[in-house]
Amino acid sequence: MFKKFDSKDAVSNVNNAKSSVQKGIRNAVLEQFPHIKSYIDEILPKKEPLKVVKCHEHIEILANQTGDLLFFRQRDGPYCPTLRLIHKYPFLLPLMQVDKGAIRFVLSGANIMCPGLTSPGARMTRVDKDSVVAIMAEGKEHALAIGLTKMATDEILQKNKGIGVDNIHFLNDGLWNMKSVK
Repeated sequence: MFKKFDSKDAVSNVNNAKSSVQKGIRNAVLEQFPHIKSYIDEILPKKEPLKVVKCHEHIEILANQTGDLLFFRQRDGPYCPTLRLIHKYPFLLPLMQVDKGAIRFVLSGANIMCPGLTSPGARMTRVDKDSVVAIMAEGKEHALAIGLTKMATDEILQKNKGIGVDNIHFLNDGLWNMKSVK
């Protein structure tokens, strides 16, 4: 999604969200990630303005008052935290770990294949299809990508063939390199 993303060309509009829109976004994020209820005021404070960055291809990015990018989504899809937010709050998403051999492919934007999730050195958290997950690497501390599962964990184990997780945001892609929003 952000492989060839350039903030100079892609950003079409930046607005402060109305309080009613901001409340709806907070509720949607809480509904999607109910386990972060005690941290929601740190991540999306009620009293601070929330910036909505509209981009081409129906991408919407949420930024806080200081311009830090927090969440993104495409069309009416699920809200996905940015990697910078995942590095601050690593418990936001379920974790999928790839083996060492898959790291360079994931960092170049490739989708995560089932054999990369089932081999020795890889681990999976049980999730359903279309779940937002953080992609970890064997032997590394921080997430290297955010993905959207194409199959449930049990199906990945059973088939062990094809794409298991779509890579939607990874280290050094356009969103990672995007400057703070003014």
